[in-house]
Amino acid sequence: MIAIENIYLILIIYILKETFEYTLQFLNLGYMKRFGSIIPDVFKGKINESHVQKMRAYEIEKTKFSFISSIFGNAVTIIFIFGGLLNIYDDWISSFNFSFILSGVFFFLFLSYANTLLTIPFSLYNIFRIENKYGFNTMTIKLWFADFLKSILLSTVITGILLFIGFLLIQLSPTIWWFWLWIFFLIYSLFIMYISPYVIEPLFNKFSPIEEKVLEDRIKDLMKKINIRVSSVFKMDASKRSRHTNAYFTGIGKVKRIILYDTLLEKMNHDEILAILAHEAGHWKKKHVLKMIVASETLAFIAIYLSFRILSADFLTDIFQIKNATFFTKVLLLGFMGNIISLPFLPISNYFSRRFEKEADRFACKLTGDKEAFKSALIKLSIDNLSNLHPHPFYAAFYYSHPPVIQRIKEIENFPKLSS
Repeated sequence: MIAIENIYLILIIYILKETFEYTLQFLNLGYMKRFGSIIPDVFKGKINESHVQKMRAYEIEKTKFSFISSIFGNAVTIIFIFGGLLNIYDDWISSFNFSFILSGVFFFLFLSYANTLLTIPFSLYNIFRIENKYGFNTMTIKLWFADFLKSILLSTVITGILLFIGFLLIQLSPTIWWFWLWIFFLIYSLFIMYISPYVIEPLFNKFSPIEEKVLEDRIKDLMKKINIRVSSVFKMDASKRSRHTNAYFTGIGKVKRIILYDTLLEKMNHDEILAILAHEAGHWKKKHVLKMIVASETLAFIAIYLSFRILSADFLTDIFQIKNATFFTKVLLLGFMGNIISLPFLPISNYFSRRFEKEADRFACKLTGDKEAFKSALIKLSIDNLSNLHPHPFYAAFYYSHPPVIQRIKEIENFPKLSS
């Protein structure tokens, strides 16, 4: 009787957690419907009424789509975990009599395949209906299918290796596997950061040196001022999939590669591009990337150790009424519980992320000495990407990793009043 009450309690808590998130979505949706047609002062003269209506409609349609896809995903999760399917799946994997390591690999790989298949209709609708409707999508079905196959193969290889080594460590060191697992994932995360620009990203996009020699020289000169050596500046053919714009740094240490979307090069002038890259450089010079790595690895250390302690007991399977559960089912249930428990940490993480963004904004303005170019770049990015200019304050505080663009521009305008 107690077990039955416990499982219903977990289900209620999960539903309440999802309901809370849906409430924030509805608040944001209502806020957009109410204020989305208003042109902010800093955008006046930059966009017209029809474009503002397009931005509003895009945000509303994305929110509704996100709500529907999330409802579907939650329904599948509840049926799988609380409807007895997990027990059946666990027994099915066990019936193959694989070794401990192979059982774990196939247990999670098959689940990832099932999840991928279930999300295909939503991916297609989002890309070829919503993104196409608002002028972003440039991808063909053929390219989507090629990307899909590459992603499946890449995911199988990487996930398979991670699972194999992870369960091998658990088998070889049953009393202290949590420590070796943390060390392994730390090394893996740093390794993938290093090789991704050279091995993984070229599988999906073409990278070529930018043709604008003047821009390249200006970028390298700007980075020299802050002791960042740029090995190369590349243009990425993002336009073959989408018209969204972006730019980013890659590399570990003082030597960086800079990647510019071809869509960004088409829509921004040189001063605006320099301002954006100065912002990205600010994250490195202010050690935001290092701080995020240290914070995430510290939390990972704590989480893996707590997982070890919890998995050593049987109360998870008792709560969920799963008899003779394998280690892998316990891991899955722990992940489900972790999804619930981690909710309060999301706004905390985003709070610090927004602080980092403000610091990088200040850094960019100081480095370039041209806050007008940075303001212009932010405005263009918002207009081109149909960003939400009026997010609900609660929604933004909870989910936004960057300050809302209006807030960022106001901060930049008041820059001389800000302390470093």
